[in-house]
Amino acid sequence: MFISQDLRKNNIAEYLLYMWQVENIIRAFDCSLTRIRKEYIAQFDYTDEQKEELTDWYGHLIRMMNQEGCREQGHLQINKVTMQTLVELHTQLLASTKFPFYNAEYYRVLPYIVELRNRGANKDENEIETCFNSLYGVMMLRLQKKEISTNTEHAIKEITTFLGMLSDYYKKDKEEGLKFE
Repeated sequence: MFISQDLRKNNIAEYLLYMWQVENIIRAFDCSLTRIRKEYIAQFDYTDEQKEELTDWYGHLIRMMNQEGCREQGHLQINKVTMQTLVELHTQLLASTKFPFYNAEYYRVLPYIVELRNRGANKDENEIETCFNSLYGVMMLRLQKKEISTNTEHAIKEITTFLGMLSDYYKKDKEEGLKFE
């Protein structure tokens, strides 16, 4: 919760990846708030008040996962909305002539995105979703200490730069408002 609040303000891409990880943490504990409190939250060096806040936050997320039918897989509606917001911003940035650096970066990483999408299960997902799914997949492979090919490492590095640029534009739009035309 504390991390997510900071990430939501400062880096929306990292926030979304973090929230996907939180969804999987909840699933790893069988959507049991009791287990999350005892086996996960208890290990953190937080005050009792902070632990209670964190427990309430996880409890709220568990209720949402149950209500939205994503106990086993999928993403919370709040995360889907965040993704959709980023997709819409991406579309606006590409359509505008005022963001040539973003356009250039997008077309530079597009071959990697196409290749990764073709390797994935869902060939109909949009480019931004492909980027996030690729980053998350590599993050999971690293946590499992599995080998990542040099080509994939290079693609992920490029995609990370691209999503970082999208995140920066998202933040600027929230703080100042972007002028697209």
